[in-house]
Amino acid sequence: MAKGLQGFLWTVLLLFCTIQELGSWAVHTAVEGPGLGQPGDPALLASGRVKRGWVWNQFFVVEEYTGTEPLYVGKIHSDSDEGDGSIKYTISGEGAGTIFLIDEITGDIHATERLDREQKTFYTLRAQARDRQTDQLLEPESEFIIKVQDINDSEPRFLEGPYIGSVAELSPIGTSVMQVMASDADDPTYGSSARVVYSVLEGEQHFTVDSKTGVIRTAVADLDRETQDRYEVVIRATDMAGQLGGLSGSTTVTIVVTDVNDNPPRFPQKMYQFSIVETAPVGTAIGRVKAEDSDVGENTDMTYQVKDEEGVEMFKVTTDSNTQEAVITVQKPLDYESKKVHTVVVEALNKFVDPRFVDLGTFRDQTIVRVSVLDVDEPPEFRPPSNLMEVQEDAHIGSVVGVVTALDPDTANHPVRYAIDRSTDAERIFDIDAKTGAIVTGKVLDRETAGWHNITVLAMEADNHSQVSRASLRIRILDVNDNPPELATPYEAAVCEDAKPGQLIQTISVVDRDEPQSGHRFYFTLAPEATNNHHFSLLDIQDNTAAVHTQRVGFNRQEQDVYLLPILVVDSGPPALSSTGTLTIRVCGCDSNGAIQSCNSTAYVVSATLSPGALIALLVCVLILVVLVLLILTLKRHHKSHLTSEDDEDMRDNVIKYNDEGGGEQDTEAYDMSALRSLYDFSEIKGGDGGGGTGEGCPSRNPASELHALPQWVQSPDLDFSVFRDYICRKVEQADEDLSVPPYDSFQTYAFEGSDSPVPSLSSINTWSSGSEQDFSYLGGWGPRFRQLAALYAGRRGEEDSEES
Repeated sequence: MAKGLQGFLWTVLLLFCTIQELGSWAVHTAVEGPGLGQPGDPALLASGRVKRGWVWNQFFVVEEYTGTEPLYVGKIHSDSDEGDGSIKYTISGEGAGTIFLIDEITGDIHATERLDREQKTFYTLRAQARDRQTDQLLEPESEFIIKVQDINDSEPRFLEGPYIGSVAELSPIGTSVMQVMASDADDPTYGSSARVVYSVLEGEQHFTVDSKTGVIRTAVADLDRETQDRYEVVIRATDMAGQLGGLSGSTTVTIVVTDVNDNPPRFPQKMYQFSIVETAPVGTAIGRVKAEDSDVGENTDMTYQVKDEEGVEMFKVTTDSNTQEAVITVQKPLDYESKKVHTVVVEALNKFVDPRFVDLGTFRDQTIVRVSVLDVDEPPEFRPPSNLMEVQEDAHIGSVVGVVTALDPDTANHPVRYAIDRSTDAERIFDIDAKTGAIVTGKVLDRETAGWHNITVLAMEADNHSQVSRASLRIRILDVNDNPPELATPYEAAVCEDAKPGQLIQTISVVDRDEPQSGHRFYFTLAPEATNNHHFSLLDIQDNTAAVHTQRVGFNRQEQDVYLLPILVVDSGPPALSSTGTLTIRVCGCDSNGAIQSCNSTAYVVSATLSPGALIALLVCVLILVVLVLLILTLKRHHKSHLTSEDDEDMRDNVIKYNDEGGGEQDTEAYDMSALRSLYDFSEIKGGDGGGGTGEGCPSRNPASELHALPQWVQSPDLDFSVFRDYICRKVEQADEDLSVPPYDSFQTYAFEGSDSPVPSLSSINTWSSGSEQDFSYLGGWGPRFRQLAALYAGRRGEEDSEES
């Protein structure tokens, strides 16, 4: 059945091609053929009619021909062919003689092989018409094309697979997912072989595909990722526009359903229970709870919070960003005796809420967390927490300073015992009653020696000394007036011999080690033993200072050079304490301005010696100057040596050596021959003195060495180097006149050929010397190419022999 259908299709295609060829022939009969001559050719036009050379139609061959006989393609024909067989038709080009054969007499072309348009769409050939007898071209060679006629033999293929697309869940119907595209290798310009349409083979209940564009879209609006997160959809592409008999290909498209935040968080349990000891420090984690979310990715990110007031005060909830768990921690110290169970309401909510799905319900959930506080044996607690006590410094030993109190917080309420940490009271200044907690003095106190004492009091259970609490206690020693006032310093004053009455000599002040709460108030007066003093007076200024003035006119140090003035100082108590201090007054000689010159007949002498510090500074300055001088000398010497080295580098010789044979006189590419010849004074060679004579106008600088370095060909008397000599002379004169050119000497050596070559030279240079003894008769046996060279050397050899005879 299939073979019959295939034969029917071949018959239809052949009929179609025949009709197309006839149509093309009808068109070509009115169009100029490919073998026409150029415009203006007298053979072209006779009476306004174009003469045709070649006659053929467009050639077609159907691909994938499966017949047993060669497939007829077409016929080439010349209008000059009269059918007598005198014209021979031939073809050349692509496939000529292998794929395509031509009948030399009729011009019929047949295809002998099965062709594939997908591999090659057309073949370009050239046609020739020749005279069978003379083999001359009767028509100009013309090019023609054989097109391969397409059939629907290639199925559509999805070349960009595998295809993976994605679409968000709950997307509306018709949401574009992705596009697939199939390629058909058949001819898109011929028939419908390459016209592809798309359809869904599997998955049509959830997705559709556009038959022309291949765009896949959703067919339902309730895609749920939590139910099914991916679909395998099979898409088929059919050519011939989907008609019966078309070829098809298919591909599988994986469509992933992406997540949206359409599920709220939910706690698996409505109540959680945790327990923690009452001594847990602040910040201790009690436990973790987690709300579940069916979504994925950032749609599962949550935040947690405590909703009830009691829980907010006692506990804190944070979110673990890695596990999305709620971590519950202690925020305030717990107390079993105060409250044994705490109830906390924890709420979970999504961090990112999609407003499109708000109508699905609230995206938060709550649970209850019960925290049970466990009782532990706690150490005693000090009550109240005041840590400051005061005591007078004159308190007797055993006086009570204060009482500390501690209680056992546990339900058992064990008795408490007290003690003092002796590391804080090593001198045992205080004691404590172990049962009552009363702190008493153990030694005499002195505020002026230690005004504060910091001790640590221990409170422990009577039957369990390991349960210990510590409290820091500050004891302040209160001041009493037990120290008399004293002069601030042992004052000494000076008075001029010509002093006048009422002149201020000295202002004095006092100090007192006591610190009365009302502040210091001191009173000044002369001591009773100084009541008969008529030389000086004391004035209380009422600001805890006093002033001493003179009471007489002039003093004489020869009579008395020192006066001792006793002063009585009294504080304000209670009780009032006093002391006596002595002011020493010396009589001195003064100048007219009142400046003291000398006291006690001793002149003030200023030391002229330098202090050690000044002497060290002077030595450092001298050392710095010496270092600077040495540095300057070193830099100058380094600069001179650098200049000398640069001068030495300038006084150098430039020696250039060239060892290049080149290509002879005619080789202008190798190097400049004038540069070679400029090194020699050719005037000396031409002069032939050989003794270092001078040339015409140009003296030779080193004739002996230059003559020795010349190659052999330079010494020929037939050469004329006047041109080079004149050029060199001009250059030498220019160099002598140019003062900016440094006086460098340049010695250059050129070796043209070398010496001791193992191969005999064929050059004619050496043959010019009369001393050559080489025999070139063997050149005659080298063949006709060396015949002229042998004749030249044979003639030269004959001339030399005649000269010698």
